[in-house]
Amino acid sequence: MAISFDKALGVHQYTVGVRSERAELLANNLANANTPGYKAQDINFGRVLEAATSGASFGLAKTDGRHITASSPLVNGQIMYRNPEQPDTGDGNTVDSQVERNLFMQNALEYQASLDFLGSKFKNMTKALKGE
Repeated sequence: MAISFDKALGVHQYTVGVRSERAELLANNLANANTPGYKAQDINFGRVLEAATSGASFGLAKTDGRHITASSPLVNGQIMYRNPEQPDTGDGNTVDSQVERNLFMQNALEYQASLDFLGSKFKNMTKALKGE
């Protein structure tokens, strides 16, 4: 009997990747907190996860049938700009460091939870393969 990793691992295999991509965006926002004109970016986790689970890709042209389809959870149009919650400071920057830090920490906790779920899935698969 073949093992279907999609069925065995569920959505957790995709959430790790999406949360990793979101962590990069949030870290980029924090790094540019003092950059004039920088606009804070984020993603809609639900939409990006849906795109990742459906196998959406960049749409790169394959010139040979043996080429691998390039795919990423962050397909075009998924990155959005955050609406500022603070008044404009005059430089056009929309990053609120406190909001970004809170979102980064929340994302990190959810990332760790996804890793824990994924680890338990692999542990259970290992037990099943060993016949325990």
